[in-house]
Amino acid sequence: MEIVLGKMAGFCPGVENTVKRAKQELEKGEKVYCLGELVHNKQVVNQLKEKGMQPIEKIEEAPKGAKVILRAHGVPKEIYEYAQKHQIQLIDLTCGKVLRLHKMAEEYARSGYYIILMGQADHPENIGTISFCGENSSILQEKEEIEEIVQKIEKSGLKQVAILCQTTFSLEKFEQFIDLLERKIDYTIKMEVNNTICDATKLRQEETKEIARQSELMVIIGGKNSSNTIKLYEIALSWCGNAMHVETSEDLYMNYVRRFVKIGVMAGASTSKESIDEIMDILRRG
Repeated sequence: MEIVLGKMAGFCPGVENTVKRAKQELEKGEKVYCLGELVHNKQVVNQLKEKGMQPIEKIEEAPKGAKVILRAHGVPKEIYEYAQKHQIQLIDLTCGKVLRLHKMAEEYARSGYYIILMGQADHPENIGTISFCGENSSILQEKEEIEEIVQKIEKSGLKQVAILCQTTFSLEKFEQFIDLLERKIDYTIKMEVNNTICDATKLRQEETKEIARQSELMVIIGGKNSSNTIKLYEIALSWCGNAMHVETSEDLYMNYVRRFVKIGVMAGASTSKESIDEIMDILRRG
């Protein structure tokens, strides 16, 4: 059995920094809350909870004066306003690329642009980013939504459109949507396209495609609720035909794996080295 592990597998720099800084805060011995799931990886989150991190779902759950970690995906701007009003100390571990996206959105909104934000509508990152986009904005998740969005642009009367996208969005979908939007939006409307997909995400998706083309089976490691991992699985399935999305070793069905000679492996941006090593060890033992 030949096994090829992608060079880009595992923590991206943003997630690595977030987890590292969260650990440093917990090492101080003070009570620390975390608003939502720090990263989309249950194993990593559980390790941090064991060190004392206390997850909360709403900022209102944090007592006055508390320390609250903001996760890598970012939060709506209302969270910052609430924290300031209630003297809550925010430890902002939002990925730098997401923070830059928030800034871009604010600038476009102030300059009178209609903003189209590509990505998953219910993803924490987009829920945060759209709050910086103003009233004249829409989230574009599926191509079937384009017609309705074009109508909203026309109704707004704005003559400038800015395209932004979730940092972990599919590069293939991004290019497809841009092509469709260029055909649908009136030529008199200025359209500014910003490919805000993280470089690490692009490289990971491209490498997954290359490995999948040369493999009989792809094993994708990562959280079942991880957007970027799900996209890797979709790419693997598209280019290989046989793919498995595993979160832990319990998801790895070796009786099925043993049918294949050449196996490719990739892991999502929030997948720890420990999780990858565990799966690789099982695969190598056959």
